[in-house]
Amino acid sequence: MSAAPLAWVGPRPGRFGATVAGVVLTDAVTKLVAVDQLALAYVPHPVLGDAVRWTLVYNRGAAFGMHVGAWSRVVFIVLTLVATAGLWQLWRSTPEDAQPRQWALALVLGGALGNLVDRLKSGRGVVDFIDVGVGDWRWPTFNVADIAVSTGAVLLAIVLWREESAHARAAASQAPEWVDVGTASDPRR
Repeated sequence: MSAAPLAWVGPRPGRFGATVAGVVLTDAVTKLVAVDQLALAYVPHPVLGDAVRWTLVYNRGAAFGMHVGAWSRVVFIVLTLVATAGLWQLWRSTPEDAQPRQWALALVLGGALGNLVDRLKSGRGVVDFIDVGVGDWRWPTFNVADIAVSTGAVLLAIVLWREESAHARAAASQAPEWVDVGTASDPRR
């Protein structure tokens, strides 16, 4: 008598894992190229005039350069690990056929892990190099991981909003019609 194989619970890991790995790998390779080719930090290299530049920056904080003091590195490593566990659990509870939600979660997780690698690797901070803006107005410098996190977060918000709207519509269609007994039975009305 042979033992039954363990059943996989939740969506299949193939595409999800490949997307996460693809984001982490793309992010790592582009950061290596940026560090190698840009060499000097904070020196802009025009790509599309002043609108798009490559500028090597080491960000010790979080998104948009947010810091929490001397403990920023440790705090953001711990927060990333907690977020990773939460994203993993959310993915595990995602239905197999909910592909947009799976893609969104994979993008967010891949981006978070890409930046986590930088934080673990060096105290200098996360490597950022994409610099966009016009004149003195510049968006905070970012990287491929940041693009994945932002895109995934927006997609996840849209997906969850649509799912909630669909659940609300389904609940409303199942609700019984209520009759105001006082109004319906009053012969004076």
